[in-house]
Amino acid sequence: MTTPDVSLRMEFAIELPGPPEQVWEAIATANGISSWFLPTELEEREGGEIVTHMGDDASPGTVTGWEPPRRLRYEEPGWARLGGHESASVTPLVTEFVVEASSGGTCVLRVVSSAFGTGEDWEQEFFDEMERGWLPYFERLRLHLTHFAGQQVTLLEAQAALPGSGGHVLSAMRDDLGIREVGHGFEARGLTGTVERIAEYDILVRLTGDVPGFLALLAIATGDATTLGWVQAQLFSDAAGEYVARERAAWQAWLEGLAVRAPG
Repeated sequence: MTTPDVSLRMEFAIELPGPPEQVWEAIATANGISSWFLPTELEEREGGEIVTHMGDDASPGTVTGWEPPRRLRYEEPGWARLGGHESASVTPLVTEFVVEASSGGTCVLRVVSSAFGTGEDWEQEFFDEMERGWLPYFERLRLHLTHFAGQQVTLLEAQAALPGSGGHVLSAMRDDLGIREVGHGFEARGLTGTVERIAEYDILVRLTGDVPGFLALLAIATGDATTLGWVQAQLFSDAAGEYVARERAAWQAWLEGLAVRAPG
């Protein structure tokens, strides 16, 4: 058995609106995390379980540091399995959030994820991909704290494996919904709002109508000539549950029937 001895690390900081207690609620409660990240279960104590759900998959872990409202730390032992290398000799993925009060009623959130591996190419590729995937969510966290802090979230998700690259899949989603530029209006399936972000593999819309919240469109490469198209909405209103019950199947059908143009 090879002993892990190569350090793998992802680290960044982001300035966020609100006092430490408000930021803590968003990063250290199940409802708070699910309001801007992936659906998450969390026992709010040291030694508690944390489970992050990614569509049909999940990453369970254990809380190993709990210092409200300043520091959260947890370990996920199964990250190699998520990267397709279940038997790899790696240490658990350790993630730490540190909240630091700043001036003007804001905070700085520092995020560090690290593990030890053996130097295989896939290990660094996993961390590089994780960083690319995580950063858009933290921009969503900033918007969440600005507009929906402390509110109860209702989730809507739809996923489908589609042929083609991530760029082609996201372009198809964007074209079909008429998304043109950041700052432009958005309207689809009873949701209205404003386009906040258009990036290489993700789009974010802030919803401002009768069902406010966020709508994200993501295109995630799967490594087998297909791309996972993903619709994720985080909604904050009394009408959100009724909307999800009525429209989730329609979003799923739309995604599965999306016509992706071949490169040419």
